[in-house]
Amino acid sequence: MIYEPAEDSYLLQKQVEKFIKKEMDVLDIGTGSGIQALTAKKQGANVIAADINSECVTHVNKLGIKTLQSDLFENITGKFDLIIFNPPYLPEDEREPEDSKLVTTGGKKGNEILARFLAGAKDYLKEDGKILIVFSSLTPDVDQLVEENKFTFEKISEQKIDFEKLIVYELT
Repeated sequence: MIYEPAEDSYLLQKQVEKFIKKEMDVLDIGTGSGIQALTAKKQGANVIAADINSECVTHVNKLGIKTLQSDLFENITGKFDLIIFNPPYLPEDEREPEDSKLVTTGGKKGNEILARFLAGAKDYLKEDGKILIVFSSLTPDVDQLVEENKFTFEKISEQKIDFEKLIVYELT
C-alpha cells in the first residue's frame, strides 16, 4: 500500500518548496508516493528517496528519482543539506487493517518510529543541514524526543483538521 498524499503531505510540501535550493542534497525518508521527493527534484535539488515498502520504492523509481528500500537510515550513505520525513505518527489502533498500519501507525504510542529516526538523523546531516518533519497533535512527546536527540526546533506550520492538528517542525 502506497500512502496517498493527504493534508499532512500537502502541509509539508509547502515548506519543502520554501527550503529547496538548486543543487541541494536532499533525502526523503519514508517517501511514500514521492510527493516530497518530486517537489524537491522539480526545484533542482539532488534527491534520494527511501522507503521500507518495496511498492513505494518501485513507484518512486518510475518517477525518475533514485529510491532505495531502507528501514529509515539502514541503507543510506552520505550526508544531506535537507532531510524530509513524513513518518507514520498515529498511535496504534487494533481495529486498523495491517496494510494501512504500515503507513499510518508510528508504534504503540505513535512516536516510536520518529524516536528511531531522530536517534540516527544527525549522522546524515551536513554541518548546516536541516530536517523537516510533520506529525500530529496525537503524537506524544515530540518536543521531548527532539530535545533528547540534541536538535533545536521551530514550528513553521500548523493546520487543524478534524480531531487533530498537523504540525511541521524545522530541526537543526
